[in-house]
Amino acid sequence: MKSAQEIVQEMYTGDAFSKWLGIEVLENKAGYALLEMTVRAEMCNGFGIAHGGISFSLADSALAFAANGYGKHALSIETAISHHKPITDGTKILAEAQEIKEGRTLGVYQVSIKNEEGVLLASFKGTILRKDIDW
Repeated sequence: MKSAQEIVQEMYTGDAFSKWLGIEVLENKAGYALLEMTVRAEMCNGFGIAHGGISFSLADSALAFAANGYGKHALSIETAISHHKPITDGTKILAEAQEIKEGRTLGVYQVSIKNEEGVLLASFKGTILRKDIDW
């Protein structure tokens, strides 16, 4: 069976969008992932703040990397995000995904998006479906 790190590396290798975002995997294990990226000007909207899809996408990648670390293919079936503070160009943001409920086929994850100072910028919650397909 592949390790969580091997699975995430395989996922990341084929993930052009996460690469475009500039995501760096700082830590991962089954049920957990810590990612980092820096917001760039082309990610900002007309208000000069990061488009909501940027923090959502970072959180979604963290969810995927954490959930797939168990060795079975996992995909999100329901997600939601709350934005607490604006994120500007040049801000380094971290996404920490933690499993809050593990089931045989369903799992629930909480992802916190914070800046380098530890200020909570957004909260994301996702439910995943674990398939019966090994990595």
